[in-house]
Amino acid sequence: MKLNIKVQPKSSQQKVIKNSDNSLKVYLKAAPTDGKANKELKGVLADFYKVRKSVIKIIRGKASRDKVVEIL
Repeated sequence: MKLNIKVQPKSSQQKVIKNSDNSLKVYLKAAPTDGKANKELKGVLADFYKVRKSVIKIIRGKASRDKVVEIL
């Protein structure tokens, strides 16, 4: 499954919002430095979809707020 995700780093809370076009907006507490936000994103998505972090892969947008993520 591939997902289009808009990430909001340095937020006061972690949450996932589903948009009407089946994309997600994910609010993260981590800052986008040294891959911390991407690591937190994987953890938040793993909890949201109830899967292991190891099956989540960022395939586009590692240094961007707009990402494409694949869940195997």
